[in-house]
Amino acid sequence: MFHSVYDLSKNSLILTIVLLVFFTGCTTVVETPQGAKERELLAKDAKVESAVPSQAGLPRLNEPAPYFSAMTSHGPKKLTDYQGKWLILFSHPADFTPVCTTEFMGFAKFHDKFQEKNAELLGLSIDSVYSHIAWVRNIEEKFGVKIPFPIIEDLSMQVAHAYGMIQPGASDTSAVRTTFFIDPKGYLRAMLYYPMSNGRSIPEVFRLLEALQTSDENKVATPADWKPGEPVIVPPAHTQAEAEARLKEGYDCKSWYFCKKNLETK
Repeated sequence: MFHSVYDLSKNSLILTIVLLVFFTGCTTVVETPQGAKERELLAKDAKVESAVPSQAGLPRLNEPAPYFSAMTSHGPKKLTDYQGKWLILFSHPADFTPVCTTEFMGFAKFHDKFQEKNAELLGLSIDSVYSHIAWVRNIEEKFGVKIPFPIIEDLSMQVAHAYGMIQPGASDTSAVRTTFFIDPKGYLRAMLYYPMSNGRSIPEVFRLLEALQTSDENKVATPADWKPGEPVIVPPAHTQAEAEARLKEGYDCKSWYFCKKNLETK
């Protein structure tokens, strides 16, 4: 009797272990169609997150602008095509959208003025070149405004990521409204960021270009809201002797560190 009870208990234990192994194996192998789909989506998301930076990278001022070579609505374009000229590279969220349409008409209005300042315009969005072509034709048809500058096709988002145009807090698949000022030597000199909901000021873009060129040509700074013809700021003194001499140099000085002059004054 003792052996029979013992054998029964041992057999029950073995059966319990077998059942546990069986059901555990089932839970790892058997999967509902919905669960399989969810697991596939999670794997895809993980792959995307590993391929795309979690934070938008930003280029740095006064360093070479990130190189690009891309197809545009005017054919292939690359950064070096603009060597010797200023390049205003700007992004917009999407073609056939109202705010972007007003911006493009604004840039078109200033196009000749930018060219007079040895500057070229180059747009970008995460759209195909065919979308760009259709959109600019629609703008001309509906608004009577011809868009004279090219637009980059950036479906791969390579240029957008290189310039920090994709801001995950706003969108993972559309660029925000960025504007980059690249000088004739290919250096990034200024950048502006606007949200998707608000169009940028094209006169301010042009004003900043004029200010940058004035600073380069005359080794001066420009005050807030400066416009051509207004006084500019003389660089501050770097030594005590320079500070004392500065007040006697004929500038319009409020203090040793705050002096203005007209560009005609040498």
